[in-house]
Amino acid sequence: MKNTFKLLWPYLRVVLSLLLLWLAARNIDWQALRSTKIEIQPLWFVLALALLVCANLLAVVRWGWLLRSLGLYRPVSEYITLYFAGGLINQGLPSTIGGDSYRAVEASRLARPGAATTPEPSLSQELHSPVDLQQAPPRLRLGFLSVAFDRGLGLVGNNILGALGLLLSGTLIAPWAPVLGAWVLGVMLGGAAVGCLLLKLPRTRSMLAALLAKLGMSQALKGVDTALGWPQVVVQLTISVLTHTLALCAFWCCLRAFGVFAPFAALMVGLPALGLLMMLPISISGWGLREATLSAVLVLWDVDSGVTVLASVSFGIVTLATYLPGALSLLRRRRSDASSATASKRTQDAPNTNTAATSAASRSEPSL
Repeated sequence: MKNTFKLLWPYLRVVLSLLLLWLAARNIDWQALRSTKIEIQPLWFVLALALLVCANLLAVVRWGWLLRSLGLYRPVSEYITLYFAGGLINQGLPSTIGGDSYRAVEASRLARPGAATTPEPSLSQELHSPVDLQQAPPRLRLGFLSVAFDRGLGLVGNNILGALGLLLSGTLIAPWAPVLGAWVLGVMLGGAAVGCLLLKLPRTRSMLAALLAKLGMSQALKGVDTALGWPQVVVQLTISVLTHTLALCAFWCCLRAFGVFAPFAALMVGLPALGLLMMLPISISGWGLREATLSAVLVLWDVDSGVTVLASVSFGIVTLATYLPGALSLLRRRRSDASSATASKRTQDAPNTNTAATSAASRSEPSL
């Protein structure tokens, strides 16, 4: 039963995404929307694409910094291609593991140039083989740790942006919304401060070092310092907030492409809320969930729900286009797998050919 559910779950997510899209669009008066004669301005989509690329490159800076602190070295170009490949997988490519897990597995193979490497599995095997962290080698655990820190810092930045949005304009949602924003902001910043303080205490630091050494990841302490230590945490949180702000500006550009001007405060509430909801694996890369959430939130600021759905669909397409360069990395890896398989087959066939030639030569020799 469990295996059957795992096989059916990707198809159920597609059904849920379509259902959410239908729920978001069912009450839209498309006839009235058509009569407004919206003039689409494509240049805003180009600007949205550029902003999303910048946002992801900024996220690569954060992740690459974490990888290098954990001893997983490689040129920055490889961090970029790997990050975009993981993002493309997260857009709905069929795989057993998600794009984040793929990033972690590939990152665990990154080492100093010239270091010995182990034979890699094929791309198909890697995407469709589950990962058991309990049996994983230390380097693989370091790869997953880097992704966990990257995602965790991104979540904190998302929550800080949402808390600021609630403080600025939460009264349109509920009277208690600004208070909630203040609490969330306090928890996020207070939690970061407590983490910095604990890392400064010798006793806490020694206990953490002992735990990491027991897990075979002694070098991970440098990664913890990079993510939560002072003053690095200030830079990390700044990068996280800026990354989400650039994504927010990209969605604002998608709205402007349809001639709608939405206040930034509204998007500072809607997009962080969407970021939290997208942690639930109930849709394919947020499709349907994004349209339903944002149309329900932005209508409070008198933004037409029909235009919001159109802008949200456009934002999803622009996001997919942002990660398309990751396909080059996956295709290159697939060609490399094919070349390795061909070379391995030739190596296996070579001894048989030599043996046959030797036998033929021995039969042709005259006896003495």
